Amino acid sequence: MESLKLALAIACVMGLALVNVCRAQNSPQDFVDAHNKVRAKEGLGPMTWDQKVATFAENYAKQRVDCKLQHSDPATHPYGENLFYGPEATAATAVEDWYSEKENYDYNTNTCLKGMCGHYTQVVWRDSVRLGCGRVKCTNGLFFITCNYDPAGNWEGERPY
Repeated sequence: MESLKLALAIACVMGLALVNVCRAQNSPQDFVDAHNKVRAKEGLGPMTWDQKVATFAENYAKQRVDCKLQHSDPATHPYGENLFYGPEATAATAVEDWYSEKENYDYNTNTCLKGMCGHYTQVVWRDSVRLGCGRVKCTNGLFFITCNYDPAGNWEGERPY
């Protein structure tokens, strides 16, 4: 009987730990860590969380509960922006997806060879050092993520690093 109680207690503790891990996958630090991990691969300095940028991102995310990948109006803010959505959208999966566009980017010509690469170049834009992100659950059950970058990147004719 005592071993059954002990097993149940351990199962409860493990279950609570998993709940906290799931919640923690989208904290500000998780977004910063995911960005800094891929920036380090390119020899770039770290980003920091900026509450002003985060407030903008969070407010915009709340407007996108339809999960449409529609960028915010650039006339209303000076930030760069990446969008992502999916059933398991987390800080890590969003940044990994954006970073995967590296294969489409040719540094020598500073162009996208195929497909998109603008999400990648924004993540690794050397001058973008402040970050803020927002995440919401959409009405269709998917999750929408927006990350904003200050100062903005992806300036025509300039290389990201």
